[in-house]
Amino acid sequence: MMSDDATAQLGAEKFVSLTTFKRNGDAVASPMWIVGDGARLLVWTPADSWKVKRVRRDPRVTLAVCGRTGKVASGQPVFSGTAEVITDPAAVTRVESLVKRKYGLEFRVVTFIEALVARGRKPRFVLQIALTPGG
Repeated sequence: MMSDDATAQLGAEKFVSLTTFKRNGDAVASPMWIVGDGARLLVWTPADSWKVKRVRRDPRVTLAVCGRTGKVASGQPVFSGTAEVITDPAAVTRVESLVKRKYGLEFRVVTFIEALVARGRKPRFVLQIALTPGG
């Protein structure tokens, strides 16, 4: 599948399994909301998350369509790419609005519960992902 087709497909999905890599090479997968933005995929995530720390050290990632719990169906294609941490407040706010538009009520419920549990809203960053051509 061409990377543009894969980007469009993944950007339209409800959940993707985003895999980042520890210092020792071990893979760590997390189910994530995702939005497409042209040739890039965007993930909105807490600034203090381990995935942000891992991407800063090693930008390699893989993505696969998954369910809400992160389970990837057998035979589901896995796409490789690189991620960049975006911290610019205007960019983060723009991506938040894209996520809010895509996920609607689910976004509002999840962020409300998160704010209650965390006693306030956590700062967010964006992971901007470019798929590797043919990957």
